[in-house]
Amino acid sequence: MAKKHYIIPIFVPHKGCPFDCVFCNQKKITGCEEEITKDQVNQQIIDYMATIQSAEDKHVEIAFFGGSFTGIEQKKQQELLEIAYKWKTKGMVNDIRISTRPDYINEAIVEFLQKYGVSIVELGVQSMDKEVLKKSNRGHSPKDVIKAVEVLRKFNVKIGLQMMVGLPFDTLEKAEYTAKEIIKLKPNFVRIYPTLVIKGTYLEKMYEEGEYHPLSVEEAVHISKQLLLQFTKHNIPVIRIGLQPTENILLGREVVAGPFHSAFRQLVESKVFKEVLDDVFFIHKIRNIQWVKLMVHEKNISSIVGHKKENIDFIKEKYKIQKISIVRNNDLKLNQLQIFYGENKVLYTKK
Repeated sequence: MAKKHYIIPIFVPHKGCPFDCVFCNQKKITGCEEEITKDQVNQQIIDYMATIQSAEDKHVEIAFFGGSFTGIEQKKQQELLEIAYKWKTKGMVNDIRISTRPDYINEAIVEFLQKYGVSIVELGVQSMDKEVLKKSNRGHSPKDVIKAVEVLRKFNVKIGLQMMVGLPFDTLEKAEYTAKEIIKLKPNFVRIYPTLVIKGTYLEKMYEEGEYHPLSVEEAVHISKQLLLQFTKHNIPVIRIGLQPTENILLGREVVAGPFHSAFRQLVESKVFKEVLDDVFFIHKIRNIQWVKLMVHEKNISSIVGHKKENIDFIKEKYKIQKISIVRNNDLKLNQLQIFYGENKVLYTKK
């Protein structure tokens, strides 16, 4: 059985970054307006630890999100990391993670981070297209990404790369190019974020003046689906697709426009399963049947069914199936689907 993964999030909003990326307002995204102190960090860890089960088969991680951690004054970095490292040296925390910019990583910085137990570094890549980076005022180049990854790998640090879709001058082709370049770098995991128009950003001004047109939910889902398939094909875990809904990140509050959906990842995965179902039913000529039973792992049930039963209704109509029932079978792997129809049975395993 896999270990249960617990993440203790510490938000350091818009610290250490001199660039105003057109899409960025970390204070709005995180809900944090004030500078965080070491006492607050320690108390947050204590509070989270109180909610974590005492089982031995767990993996606990302290993650510093927001801003560009390695751009903060080093004394402040040390102050915050010392608190996290104290918990790690006690054996109560397995990993310490920070997020930063690709151009804020070098050998001296990584040596400093490792001194305080940092074992995972996430880089805000966003795009590997020069024009997209320039129009987004990122302030770094694709070469900075490659160089940063090389340094982190030299020190055996786990690497996470974040990319965005729908930035100014971005296209499906450019997003797929970014994914291909990220795949070449062989990160331990990636995140995919559709661009949202957040209040208080330059992107909001561009949107209001008609200079920027955000992706629709449907467009963002389609692009993200293509990227998910590529990363999955190369065995690179995609640990998040879309911003996590919070009290602030909701349409009509801090999100002015853009492809926001509270279950964005499910929409993406549902599209993947819709294609899978279509292929399997077509290849095996499963049609004009009264009853079909789909057996899947419970974690995939919602994605198989689809948003508002979209997938099931699509298959029923296209292949003239009168009834489709979904049955949970946790002995199946997450990439497996078993189909029973009449006297026949099909076990499909997605590669």
